[in-house]
Amino acid sequence: MEVILLERVAKLGAMGETVKVRDGFARNFLLPQGKALRASAANRQKFERDRTELEARNAERRKSAEVHVGDLDGQTFVILRQAGEAGQLYGSVNIRDIAEAASGGGVTIDRTQVLLDTPIKTVGLYDVKIALHPEVVVTVKINVARTAEEAEAQAEGAVLTGPVSDRAEARAAAQALLEEELPDGEQDSWRKSDDD
Repeated sequence: MEVILLERVAKLGAMGETVKVRDGFARNFLLPQGKALRASAANRQKFERDRTELEARNAERRKSAEVHVGDLDGQTFVILRQAGEAGQLYGSVNIRDIAEAASGGGVTIDRTQVLLDTPIKTVGLYDVKIALHPEVVVTVKINVARTAEEAEAQAEGAVLTGPVSDRAEARAAAQALLEEELPDGEQDSWRKSDDD
């Protein structure tokens, strides 16, 4: 199906372009959302008649979105989730979670504005794009961690994922170093409290 775009649509085209899209995409997304019109002579005339109004409305929305760029661009948002020892989340962080976290920064973000290809399934730092307007896209950092302390460690550059054996080796090395520094009488009490 051919449609006339009423606004810029990512990976499709700019306002006023006539593009060919799949029927389902046009019927289920572009037409109901008011992003396009079916390509016909009557709709082309209607678009040309309303073009200045559409461009003015688009410029106003873009200007409104550009005001919030400074509030969001480069910000880091922490999302706490339960995860296994290897950093695998019990569940995932999806678009809705990111929109809620980013909205906490003072700008209202709709989940349709978050550009995320696949859900986040492990702890770590992720760059996520948010489209405040089709022509205004900002990047935020999402810090997914088990606790606030882990989030701080990740923000400072610590890697909390990886094979469990790597972390077990690091823990054993830290324990050996601690045992060397503690006097003999305190080593037993430290082991006992660690086992409890």
